This record gives sequence, C-alpha cells and structure tokens, in this order.
Amino acid sequence: MGFEGSANKVAVGVVSHTGDILSNPRKTYITPPGTGFLPRETAEHHRQVILDIVQQALDEAGIAPSDLDCLCYTKGPGMGAPLVSVAVVVRMLSQIWKKPIVPVNHCVGHIEMGRVVCGAMDPVVLYVSGGNTQVIAYNERRYRIFGETIDIAVGNCLDRFAREIGLSNDPSPGYNIEQLAKKGTKYIDMPYTVKGMDISLSGIETFAKSEARTKIDAGECTAADLCYSLQETIFAMLVEITERTMAHCNANDVLIVGGVGCNVRLQEMMRVMVGERGGKLYATDDRYCIDNGAMIAYAGILAFMEGQTATMAETICTQRYRTDDVLVTWRKDK
Repeated sequence: MGFEGSANKVAVGVVSHTGDILSNPRKTYITPPGTGFLPRETAEHHRQVILDIVQQALDEAGIAPSDLDCLCYTKGPGMGAPLVSVAVVVRMLSQIWKKPIVPVNHCVGHIEMGRVVCGAMDPVVLYVSGGNTQVIAYNERRYRIFGETIDIAVGNCLDRFAREIGLSNDPSPGYNIEQLAKKGTKYIDMPYTVKGMDISLSGIETFAKSEARTKIDAGECTAADLCYSLQETIFAMLVEITERTMAHCNANDVLIVGGVGCNVRLQEMMRVMVGERGGKLYATDDRYCIDNGAMIAYAGILAFMEGQTATMAETICTQRYRTDDVLVTWRKDK
C-alpha cells in the first residue's frame, strides 16, 4: 500500500508485485481561483480525509490489512507539512497492522509507475510537475539528472500564471490553461531561456504576467493567446533539452511523467521530435501522471523486494530529496 501527500493531492494505492493496480483513490485540496495552497491548510486537509481514503483503497482492492506486505510512503521531495501529515498516518498504521515501512522518493515513484504502465524499458524520462522539472536517464543504479530547471518548475510557472488571470483551480490550474490555450489564435513572442541542458522559467513567468496586466484590457491580445503562447514556448524548451539528452545517451524513446505530463499538447510536440529520431513516445493520462498512491506503492514494493525497509526512527521526510540520491538496486540492466 502506497501513501502520497507531497502537495495538494492525498492518495492511497494498492498494487501487486507485478505492477497490477488494485486500487488508486485520491482527493485534491482545491482553493478558490486566484489563490494557491499553503502547507498548513493542505496538511490539515490531508489529515481530515486520509483514513477514509485508506478504507476506500482496501475496499476497492478487495483485501484486508493482513494481505499487505508493506506500507510505502513519500519521503520527499515535497511540501514539509503535507509530507509529515501522511508519514504520521503510515507510522500509526504500521504499528497497528504490524507492517514494515518503505520510504519512497516521489520522483522515482513517477518514473517506475510510468515504466510499468507504459511498458517502457529504458527511455529518457521527462519529469514535469508542479514542483519538479527534470530530464532523466538511468545509468549504473541511479536515475541521473541530465537537465533541469534552475529556478521554478514548469507546473509552478503555469499555476502562477493561472492565478494571475483568475483561472479556476478545479480540477487544476494547468488543465484549465491547457483548455484555454486551445482557443488562442495569436502567438506572442516570449523569453526562451535554455542554458545548456537546463532551462529557466522565472523570466517567462514574469513576462507573461506583465503582458496579461497590460495587454488584455487594451485589447492587444486575449488570455487564450497568452496561454497558447506560454505553453508553446515552454514546451519547445522542454523538447529541446530532452532531445539533447537523447543524443547524449544514444537513446530513441522518451517517457513523460508528472502532472504536466498529461498535457496533450506537450505530448504532441514531443511525439513529433521522437518520431523524427525513429523512437517511441510513452505517455499516460491523469490516472497515472498526476500524483497517486499506486506509484508510491509500486516503487516501494520494488525496493521492499530488495530488502529496503526503514525503522520507525528512520521514517523521516525530506523536502529536497533528489532523484539521483536513490540507489536503484531493483534494476539489473546496465
């Protein structure tokens, strides 16, 4: 059983050793338009609903706690208070059910979920979410980061712009930007900042917000035009650094994971590039791209079968837990 609560989604999933998803319920803490979610309030939301989600996960899977091998939780990265609120529940259930605990890196959870759902063997991974933007490839028992954002994540950038133009947070700001962008007809030049293998997004965020404040009311563009232009520019940057990583690693396939990974336009742009290189794009929908408990459960069971468990004193949370900090002992290739 996997427990996820690193941001505004709290989820519990049950998976088998082979990656079959038996249940995967989750709930999202949604705030009013124009606002974000704060750690304290988000943690309180998670505390209020998580036990109901645990019961729902057991019921949907058709199992009892005695059927579980281990409890897996998100150690990090993420927001401190929400992470801890979920970890406390896992410690409690571990003592009640007498089950071992496995800490899981959130980013590795996304990668392993994407690999098992899509059947991708050894792709270059583009991990794009609210808090993370990384291009990753596996080598010598670690997921190596070849490129990343040097300031804010792509999801954070989109969320901030959505707040600026007053878009709803239901179901998510990024989804609503994606839908509004489909109505855009005018492309507006925006800062394109690629620095070697890395990208910077704070400048384009500031520019887009400034354009919204000065150009929309003046009739020079629409909110849809800005959403369209913002997406096209950022996604082009992501495609560029992903292709550069593919060339470096001599790889043809790409797997997109993370909440922003279910953006259909991003998938379209990446599919064109990958197709030109003779490769295949692997991507999923919001069931598996968006934070969920099954991804933590699956990554956790892989580690558990390698003997990786934690004592109660070791069940800490780490807000800055790097993807390449994890020793990936369960992969035997390379």
